[in-house]
Amino acid sequence: MLIRALEPADWEEYRALMLEAFEVDADAFTSTRLEREQKASAWWLARMNHPLDLGRAFGAFQAGQMVGTVAIEYSDRFKTRHKGHVVGMYVRSAQRGQGLAQALLAAVVADARARPSISMLTLTCTQGNERAQRLYASAGFEVFGVEPRAIFNGHDYTSKVHMHLSW
Repeated sequence: MLIRALEPADWEEYRALMLEAFEVDADAFTSTRLEREQKASAWWLARMNHPLDLGRAFGAFQAGQMVGTVAIEYSDRFKTRHKGHVVGMYVRSAQRGQGLAQALLAAVVADARARPSISMLTLTCTQGNERAQRLYASAGFEVFGVEPRAIFNGHDYTSKVHMHLSW
């Protein structure tokens, strides 16, 4: 297993993995596959390594293939520059249970802690996704609220659990 920050050459594999995620685990994400597949390569490249250092994505690799990913977004707004927001956590079903999600989460936490201005990370996870909530809690994230009816998929509403990690 290799966990590393993604590079420009990874963008197509990253895009393919995330489009898979939006389809396979649609309820876990706020975005849809349709919304994201229309994004140009520049959007994906910026998501992986933002030109203003406001975001970065990490990949989990096995046998040279990307099998998991997570990203972090940083704010450029004065009053929220102390926060990062964890997004886009996904590990392929066949690779779950091997510690990849924990390693990916550790990578984004390390990236945030290496930035002197950052003192808190936030994330949301779908209410009822106990496995994800346990993962985040095991890394020290704490629940600070639930947003009811946060997501509407055209048929049903889904609530989001808000979590934070502060140091």
